[in-house]
Amino acid sequence: MNIAASKTDRATALSGSSFEAFADHPGYRRMFAPDRLTIGIFLPLRFFQGSMAVLQGQAELVTEIDHLGFSAVWVRDVPLFDPAFGDAGQLFDPFTYLSYLAARTQKVALATGSAIFTLRHPIDLAKAATTIDHLSGGRLILGIASGDRPVEFPAYGIDMESRGERFAETVAYFRQLIAAGRPEIASSLGRMRGVDFYPKPVFGRIPLIVTGASRQERSWVAENADGWLTYPQAAHSPEGPQRLATIIRDWRAKIPGGGFRPHMTNEWLDLVEDPDFPRTPLRGGFVLQTGRKGLIDLLTEWHGAGVNHAALGIQFARRPAGEIIQELAEEVLPLFPSLEGPQPLSTQW
Repeated sequence: MNIAASKTDRATALSGSSFEAFADHPGYRRMFAPDRLTIGIFLPLRFFQGSMAVLQGQAELVTEIDHLGFSAVWVRDVPLFDPAFGDAGQLFDPFTYLSYLAARTQKVALATGSAIFTLRHPIDLAKAATTIDHLSGGRLILGIASGDRPVEFPAYGIDMESRGERFAETVAYFRQLIAAGRPEIASSLGRMRGVDFYPKPVFGRIPLIVTGASRQERSWVAENADGWLTYPQAAHSPEGPQRLATIIRDWRAKIPGGGFRPHMTNEWLDLVEDPDFPRTPLRGGFVLQTGRKGLIDLLTEWHGAGVNHAALGIQFARRPAGEIIQELAEEVLPLFPSLEGPQPLSTQW
């Protein structure tokens, strides 16, 4: 089967509900179910300002995040630091770091937000992803994107303007590699015949969550993604979630068969001690400053809009990370609990 021939098969496989397709997947089922909203934490927990010391103690807090019952931890993929962006991401390679965190956690889903599929070859992506999938007992959720930092593409020797086509080809190649059976692939990214790829995913598939448009039509996302991660719109007033609801409805109307697929969004928070502090936009709306009651209101509005998972980042917050995590666990998480699903596969690697 080649890339072109697989398009019809892929559309058929994705028609209907991904909830059914991933019924046995521990990571997916901990995060996603129809008409439910769960909470995850975005890493890093503190913003990098030139010293790696900012990451000291982070793994211990991730272990605590797992223990407290959050549904997921998210890591970003930023290969190069661009001073024009001013954001180095979570610094470590996302796949290597998730392998480390897999050994320190038991239940929490491990998610990339998002792996830049255009900058790496699908064989390397698949090898890293299925390795983490096995090391974690099936907890990997693969958020993927086409990339948006212009400095990275020439460094990799890749044309940025063609990233949309390359992204779609990488998704198809990746899925063929990890599928059951020996792959036969004919793609501009490479050809395979007479060889196989291992390891295959623990539970048959790895969820691919497309971020934003990734240079694709919304209908493509509806037909090809196992879920969709988008920016939240303005979070300081109900109008933002209302706009988000329209976007989600339009996307879900395009899903073949009308089955359930999860929607995710994220927000950078400065959670203050005063629980009644109103939702206030900072940094041009890039960061939301609020007390926990305002956050609960926002999460409730997102739930009503059709969001299934909220990834909360606290790297810009002024309070200690551990203090914020504890408050979220005690006051917010009980209202939006993680889901009880299949247990991760017990591993003795």
